[in-house]
Amino acid sequence: MNQKSKSSVKAPSSGAQEKLIQTLKARFLANKARHPQVEWATVESRIKKNPQALASLHAMEESGGEPDVVAVDSKSGVITFFDCSAESPAGRRSLCYDAAALASRKENKPKGSALEMAEKMGVEILSEEEYRHLQSLGHHDAKTSSWVKTPADIRSLGGSLFCDYRFGHVFTYHNGAESYYAARGFRGSLKV
Repeated sequence: MNQKSKSSVKAPSSGAQEKLIQTLKARFLANKARHPQVEWATVESRIKKNPQALASLHAMEESGGEPDVVAVDSKSGVITFFDCSAESPAGRRSLCYDAAALASRKENKPKGSALEMAEKMGVEILSEEEYRHLQSLGHHDAKTSSWVKTPADIRSLGGSLFCDYRFGHVFTYHNGAESYYAARGFRGSLKV
């Protein structure tokens, strides 16, 4: 689980947990190229022992993220999940970057911010490096874009970063942190 997490999502019911585990297993088996050296039994054992991770994975799935394993630390055994949906998760779009950006909007406020929603879900938004790693596993955001972690010096000047995949390349752009668009969401990372 992400150590700084302040997740407010509750663990799904036992029926929802079983459905989630079956969905994750099917996705895991259908996408072995994302995790060629990992066995499903290892993943299942680890997530079943962590109710908060199950709650976060459920929130990722329910908001359209299609979480899947993208890395396993060979020393610690920590498993990393990313949202692997083809487009930025539909249930996490039309958000500005963070709480300060949301507070700065006087009119036409979005429904929330990416960083606040990620915190509630118990996930981290992807860094630019993580986003590029995700793109190495398959192409994502050909029609949408996703907020990524923004360095403090850029954020202190009112900016924020987002990425997408166009013309066969990953692009990183900037925007005012208070901006929001129907086609921009965020992708989460969860360490279990």
